[in-house]
Amino acid sequence: MQNFWNKLKLIWTDTTLRKRVLFVFFALIVFRLLAAIPIPGIDAVALDRFLSNNQFFGILNIFAGGGLSNLSIIMLGVGPYITGSIIMQLLTIMVPSLKRIYHEEGEAGRKKFAQYSRLLTVPLAAIQGFSLLYILEQQNILFDLTTFDRIINLFIIIAGSVLIMWIGELVSEFGIGNGVSLIIFAGIVSQLPSTVSQLIFTFDVSQIPLFLIFAVAGVLIIAGIVLVSEAERPIPVTYAKRVRGMKMYGGGSTYLPLRVNQAGVIPIIFALSILLFPQMIGTFLARFSSPILAKISQVLVSFTQTSLLYAIFYFILVFLFTYFYTAVTFDPEALSTNLQKNGAFIPGIRPGASTSDYISKVLSRITLLGAVFLGFIAILPLIMQQLTGIASLALGGTSILIVVSVVLDLIKKVDAQVSMREY
Repeated sequence: MQNFWNKLKLIWTDTTLRKRVLFVFFALIVFRLLAAIPIPGIDAVALDRFLSNNQFFGILNIFAGGGLSNLSIIMLGVGPYITGSIIMQLLTIMVPSLKRIYHEEGEAGRKKFAQYSRLLTVPLAAIQGFSLLYILEQQNILFDLTTFDRIINLFIIIAGSVLIMWIGELVSEFGIGNGVSLIIFAGIVSQLPSTVSQLIFTFDVSQIPLFLIFAVAGVLIIAGIVLVSEAERPIPVTYAKRVRGMKMYGGGSTYLPLRVNQAGVIPIIFALSILLFPQMIGTFLARFSSPILAKISQVLVSFTQTSLLYAIFYFILVFLFTYFYTAVTFDPEALSTNLQKNGAFIPGIRPGASTSDYISKVLSRITLLGAVFLGFIAILPLIMQQLTGIASLALGGTSILIVVSVVLDLIKKVDAQVSMREY
């Protein structure tokens, strides 16, 4: 505890650290102010009624940073930017030139890669914004809009998405931590007061044991997330001794830290993106008078979080995407080549293909644990909702995972900044 207060004192007394922290607070305040500015033509009563009965938009609201709950000018949040980044990373598998840029050109290549993601954000925001506005207009939430009004609204939310992406990157550059993650974090935390007030208003004395169980389960879930997020499988590495002139270099030993959860929260975002499509298509088809289309729409809309099939597909998709994203972002062959070039080897394993196979084998085993854990965390709130009937817990697992991951990353970044100042 003494160490904690010393770090806080150092952060506040150090001019550079204080400016970075204050910049993050200022950026998040601007973000919350933008989230409170609605687009024109909203029926507030119809919006509240629609959102209270629709968990589909509740999921979107997480990645919109809370801006979707009142149809703000930043209702898309950082969703298009995240989608663009994911698409670019997937393209590295199919396009060798992109793989070379991302893995081999160092910092310059990553900057170029990030620029492509930014450019892709604009058309994605246009597609998502148009689809979202169309659905809302069909639900009579947006009313009396002319064609010009629709175009203006679309341009507003595209500009809002680009603006919030820019704010996130400013936070990453001039603040502390990952700006995009902090924006999602702020949006989740901003919903806590309304969730707590809802639980207070619906509180019943007979539910006290249930809330105590939830509190204990919440602590255990957070502890599990921290444990798996920080867990590593060290692979020992030895550097060969080299003689240059009259001196001997190398000969040291270190290790490669392979994380149990290499993919972070990305597999859950992948899975949610796919599971949202049936409900979007069902909502779109509901406006047609054809009996066949109406029946298809009814089947697709019924594919919600309350169904067992949804939970099964959710777990399977998270599990598969964990392996898929780990394979995209982690290249055992490139790692084996770099070790060989630097005169390093894993004791008992031949350099080259054998090293690559060994790393792949270890990575596959530890990813199994990470994939099962992510899948369990993803569907755990759905299980608790079915057991208790409290709908406000439906998004808890994903939200807790994001919040804990962001806090852990932020603590590491702050510790790194403090360590640099101490030296």
